[in-house]
Formats: sequence, structure tokens, C-alpha cells
Amino acid sequence: MTERRAILSGSAFEEQIGYARAVVDGDWVHVSGTTGFDYATMTISDDVVEQAEQCLRTIEAALTEAQCSLADVVRVRYLLPDRADFEPCWPVLRRAFGEVRPAATMLQCGLADPRMKIEIEAYARRRTD
Repeated sequence: MTERRAILSGSAFEEQIGYARAVVDGDWVHVSGTTGFDYATMTISDDVVEQAEQCLRTIEAALTEAQCSLADVVRVRYLLPDRADFEPCWPVLRRAFGEVRPAATMLQCGLADPRMKIEIEAYARRRTD
């Protein structure tokens, strides 16, 4: 039987909507779309770059709990309401994934809260060696 377990970040959204920050399914880790909210305080910066940094901190914490890291990410999706906000985030994203080079997609779309300027979704594969 393949291991399947939920990883929670403590976000009020997880409880209100009914989802997990990440799901470990065997060697795969599926990280939900993660916004710039600091889920411990439920606060969010007005700055898209700071939001991107917070997204990555939250994703990294979920991956750590799943016994992997940003280095194990194979796919990432960036969701932004304003595509002009994407380029300012590139240095942050390059620091996180520049060596890893996961497959990536950027989509311009509305997000659940107008304060959200970026949402990042990631898929990782845990190493078995």
C-alpha cells in the first residue's frame, strides 16, 4: 500500500475550505497553491516579491515535513493576477530553483483574495536512494 498522508500548515484556509498544504503519495509530494500569507499570523505583505519569498518559505516547510526539499521539485506553477508582477519575482525564484530547473508554467488569473499577488504550486519527488 502506498503511503498517503496530509501535511497541514495551520492556515485558516485549510480548515475553512477543507484541504491540506501538501499531500504525500508514495514518493510524490503535491503542494497546494501557496500564497504570500504568513499562515501563522494570517498576514500578507503588499509587495509581490515579499509574497513570493513567503510562498517559498511555506512550500519549503511542507517539503521538509515530507522529507524532501526544494531541490526535489520537478514541477512548479506560478499564478498571478497581474503578469507584470512576475518579472520582479524572478531573482527569488531563481535562488530557489535555478540549480533544480523544474518544469514551470506561469498563468495570469484571478486569485481568491485581492491582496494575493502570487500563488505557487509545486510537485516534488522524494529521493529513494
